[in-house]
Amino acid sequence: MGLPFLDSFSAAARHGVWHADELGSADAQVIGTGHAALDAELPGGGWPVGAMTELLQTAPQDPIWSLLLPGLVQAVQARGGPVVLIGAPCEPFGASLAAHGLAPESLMWVRSDASAARLWACEQALRCADVSAVLAWLPQARVGELRRLQLAAAQHDMLLFVCRPETVAQSASPARLRLHIVRSTADAGQVELHILKRRGPPLTTPVMAPARSERMSALLAAARVRRKLRLRQGATVPEAAGSATVVRIDAWKKEEHHALDRLAVVA
Repeated sequence: MGLPFLDSFSAAARHGVWHADELGSADAQVIGTGHAALDAELPGGGWPVGAMTELLQTAPQDPIWSLLLPGLVQAVQARGGPVVLIGAPCEPFGASLAAHGLAPESLMWVRSDASAARLWACEQALRCADVSAVLAWLPQARVGELRRLQLAAAQHDMLLFVCRPETVAQSASPARLRLHIVRSTADAGQVELHILKRRGPPLTTPVMAPARSERMSALLAAARVRRKLRLRQGATVPEAAGSATVVRIDAWKKEEHHALDRLAVVA
């Protein structure tokens, strides 16, 4: 005859304890990634809200918009505020983002090459109730600094993505979810998503995702055709319509105002 205490403990263990060989359930809100194959491998079926997702890249310019856009659009629709880009290596292509449902005026682009300034701006954005999501490139961030960002995201239920170089893959990280994004050598139109950290068993095979959506590829192809025609006709090529709002924080140490208050719209 078993002891009542042990019987109760066994029942609780069966129903309330996560096993490392099982995909964990989300303990907070998630936002679907828009990629069914990836959702199937993530706890709760999407990007964790109130936690850091770390994206490791070979180069900062590697494509990630096609991966993140569906989730960012959902975040803006749910919260109504801007997506804050911090240290983005390239200017956002407004026409393409708008075609995917993310209006250029929904972006706030923080420009600075200083690591400390980027970290500071990221922490300020995470604490701003009007922000829908934060996407930051922080190649030189240390574990303690990332831990502060993770804590800020948790305290304010923020969707946070941090891009870092693939060379830190073996380093410790407080991120709830870590993905290594690799261009596919077999198919240039695909990227391999290696899940390095999740609440669940290791994933030995990568998840495949498109490097660019069909709509984005069509827009880029059409833009190239128009540019060639204008060059042949000797006409000047106009700037792309729409852009992100830019926050300049070059003098961030000398001013006491909030980073998100110093705005200048790029024409």
